[in-house]
Amino acid sequence: MRIITGSLKGRRLESPKNDKIRPTSDKVKEAIFSMLFDEFYDMPVCDLFAGTGNLGLEAISRGASRCYFADSARDSISLLKRNIAYCNVGDKAVLLAGDYVTALQRIREKISVIFLDPPYEAGYMQKAIETIDTLDLLEDGGSIVAEHSAFEKLDDSIGKYKKVKEKCYGKIVISIYRHP
Repeated sequence: MRIITGSLKGRRLESPKNDKIRPTSDKVKEAIFSMLFDEFYDMPVCDLFAGTGNLGLEAISRGASRCYFADSARDSISLLKRNIAYCNVGDKAVLLAGDYVTALQRIREKISVIFLDPPYEAGYMQKAIETIDTLDLLEDGGSIVAEHSAFEKLDDSIGKYKKVKEKCYGKIVISIYRHP
């Protein structure tokens, strides 16, 4: 697992030692950032269910002004701290420990891109997007990038967000929702 491009290009992130954390593969991560282009440049992003911080650190490397990293698992928080320190981006990282609802409630600004990669089949995806909608966290024109299992079908619209793109990568699907 490495940073693909940008100011941190080539840095190898610490990976989990067990299968409790499922990092996004480099292939899927590259596809995600190709779909987004630079819509997060100099803007804040959020890596919800962050795990290793792989997606948020890639966004910082590509020019995001700040990333809110949120996770509830102790192992993930520890791994996040080490990866943020290794990349020397503590000034651009805000670590939010706790469940996703509590983490989202602590964000006090509009976000350009929110990465969602919850445990597959756990039922968090729909609820997380609805919470983002209720809290009105996504800026106008902003995106929610939802990584989920091919077995989990997401509605074409959730709250005010519309699915604008969906791509399948084997057993993984990336669905992108946009704020109108």
